[in-house]
Amino acid sequence: MPAHEALPSLEFAFPGPLRDRLVAAVLSGAKTTTSGLLADYERENDPLPRTGDRFQVPDSDGRPVAVIEVTEVRVLRLADVDLRHAVDEGEGNETVADWRADHESFWHSPEMRAAIGDPEFRVDDDTQIVAERFRVVERL
Repeated sequence: MPAHEALPSLEFAFPGPLRDRLVAAVLSGAKTTTSGLLADYERENDPLPRTGDRFQVPDSDGRPVAVIEVTEVRVLRLADVDLRHAVDEGEGNETVADWRADHESFWHSPEMRAAIGDPEFRVDDDTQIVAERFRVVERL
């Protein structure tokens, strides 16, 4: 069994066009950060990632396409996300306001609200975000 098969997955968005764009950005090196909701980790009872953790990255078909290694983890308020993190998400945002608008759109989507189990879920300035920085260590 290849070593990457034993690694947990880090899935970007839901399968489909957005995941495809995000995975392509990871593979190109444009995406070196990602953001998640602390509430998501708590709801799933998942431990927070730590520096040095490795994950396989699946595409929309569930095929692993890369192994990434976490190089930094910060838990911060949504209002405290900085420009460097926003730009390094590789989605073309040049301001924190644009980054936030894109992420609020995703976090307020019907798919995300269904995953969270709250049809009225909303983020605000005080929502806790898990901001990860990573590097690609292997393309599969």
